[in-house]
Amino acid sequence: MVVDDHPMWREGVGRDLTAAGHDVVAATGEGRQAVRIAAAARPEVVVLDLQLPDISGVEVIRGLLSEVPGVRVLMLSASGEQQSVLDAVKAGACGYLLKSAALPEFLDAVRRTAAGDAVFNPGLAGLVLGEFRRLAVEPADDDGAPKLTERETEVLRLVAKGLSYRQIAERLVLSHRTVQNHVQNTLGKLQLHNRVQLTRYAIEKGLDREP
Repeated sequence: MVVDDHPMWREGVGRDLTAAGHDVVAATGEGRQAVRIAAAARPEVVVLDLQLPDISGVEVIRGLLSEVPGVRVLMLSASGEQQSVLDAVKAGACGYLLKSAALPEFLDAVRRTAAGDAVFNPGLAGLVLGEFRRLAVEPADDDGAPKLTERETEVLRLVAKGLSYRQIAERLVLSHRTVQNHVQNTLGKLQLHNRVQLTRYAIEKGLDREP
């Protein structure tokens, strides 16, 4: 699904996605309408602009996650302002790409978002991980904390280091699907929605540091 208030841009993105073999189930330029349509169309990935005429992209993210659990949101915006990026990620966006990105980079970002990766322009990835580390706290003892298996913890540690699913699979000599299953199981246990939130959790627990 494509959400952008500029018709020519919205239509162009839709054409590019269709030409690349994706099924574009809907396109709109208004945030509230996007949430309503998504609830019916059930898209796997939403390509979302930050600035919309009725409500902000951040509000749209929250609405989408509420109406379509499991949906993955890739921000595609002209703004690379630090606060805009962080607000979108904290709301639940899985990735943030600038509109200046080349078409192959955009299509790769959509594929990776659909696969569950966290996708950012190179400069923005460091910003997001840096903010997560700034917010990190030492893990507290909590007998009620969800219990992860040794393998789930191992995968989570590599997620926190910023590795893609494919890189994790190669590192642990597992299939890509097995890594995805471990991540989905971990998300369920921790009651989180996407890989970005999982990365923040892992960093808060100190899993991005060597044991």
